[in-house]
Amino acid sequence: MNNKKARAPTRTELVCKALEDEIFGGDLLPGARLDELSLASRFSVSRTPVREALHQLSASGLVEVRPRQGAVVARITLRRLIELFVVMAELESLCARLSATNMTEDERCQLLESCDACGAAVAQDLGMDAYYQANCRFHDAVYEGAHNSVLAELISGLRRRGEPYRRKQLARPGRMAVSQAEHWTVARAIVKGDADAAAEAMRCHVMVQVDVIGELLPMLPSGVDE
Repeated sequence: MNNKKARAPTRTELVCKALEDEIFGGDLLPGARLDELSLASRFSVSRTPVREALHQLSASGLVEVRPRQGAVVARITLRRLIELFVVMAELESLCARLSATNMTEDERCQLLESCDACGAAVAQDLGMDAYYQANCRFHDAVYEGAHNSVLAELISGLRRRGEPYRRKQLARPGRMAVSQAEHWTVARAIVKGDADAAAEAMRCHVMVQVDVIGELLPMLPSGVDE
């Protein structure tokens, strides 16, 4: 089991997470202006991490930059979310399929270590943030194991857009325990070299976001349009 301590979040990550929480919590409503200087003062940081955080939130679709207005909280459509998760499910499924044949032995070890880390986060009740960090390690291991740079580029852009919503669905009771079990199903298939099983297991794992979208609606910003 990997006993490495989780790294401390950067200022950018702290600001990004705080703004995400406020958007999801309804404290920042769609159309609300996000002024860099005001946010920097509020979070006691320079404008650089604020600017970087807003850039990340823009990439994820939570924030949009408007001419002469700067950054504002975006309005999200439910259809857009579903389409995003469906595409991600297929791309990650392909990653798992390729990883089953392309992963090196060292990469397989890293994959299994990430599964151990997810299991430890659940067993030790370390909380959603710790689990999500381990969860990202797992998915990163699968992306890297595919050894396909074009696929990696496609996933990188889409992943950031869906990240806040993937994080949010982990807050459902019992979801982290089920998620880490799903990781093991994917990992075992990859290690065995069973490309079909790995692809199907990963597709089902990611499609959970679509299956529970109705349950997530109360947790999403009031700016989510049906």
